[in-house]
Amino acid sequence: MSTPSPWSDVITADDERRYEAAGFGRPSGFGTRPALLIIDVQHRTMGNSPKPFFESLEDYTTSCGDVGWAAVDQIAKLVAVFREQGLPILYPHVAPKTAEDRGGVLGAKVPGIMDVPDHGYRFPEAVAPQPGDLLLPKKHPSAFFGTPLASYLIGLGADTIVATGATTSGCVRGTVVDGFSYNFKCVVPHDAVYDRSPTVHQANLFDLGQKYCDVASTDEVVARVRGLAA
Repeated sequence: MSTPSPWSDVITADDERRYEAAGFGRPSGFGTRPALLIIDVQHRTMGNSPKPFFESLEDYTTSCGDVGWAAVDQIAKLVAVFREQGLPILYPHVAPKTAEDRGGVLGAKVPGIMDVPDHGYRFPEAVAPQPGDLLLPKKHPSAFFGTPLASYLIGLGADTIVATGATTSGCVRGTVVDGFSYNFKCVVPHDAVYDRSPTVHQANLFDLGQKYCDVASTDEVVARVRGLAA
């Protein structure tokens, strides 16, 4: 029996045939020096402890709930293998908002983003940054916008981005589209990213995989990274 695709609940066979007939979805490949991006994996996107979505909103209205904690278990596997191989790990993360941010478009669109308490910006211990990792505070969805990420990746000699974190439809998507535009190979482990809606999560995985990146499981990415050493 074949393994269901990570978007099989919402993308129809007809959808897939249309993209295949048009020539989309070809693999872009895996380079020789990947960098791991852990995007917005903070308590503000997952709550203070694993709990269903609507309960997690009592912690932060920006929380995606227990799907975030499930993804952290997978991200931890990637962190371990990247550290084992001495490969770069970068943490693009939402910076605390200032009074000036309240007057912007983001504050108008999603007011709850402006009122996250300090603890919400902390990283869960299982994937917390270590000395030598690079932290990139950001104010907008793409980790490239207004940050030195592209410069860091070039300096590190990275040719591939492995994008994890939150949300699939937001900051992960924005980062992958920009990374693709900078000509980096992009890989999204489908079980290491998360969103507040399973429908939105799956639809964006499919669309990203057709146009901008390769979508794989965490275990497949771990095997590819270990294979580089061999």
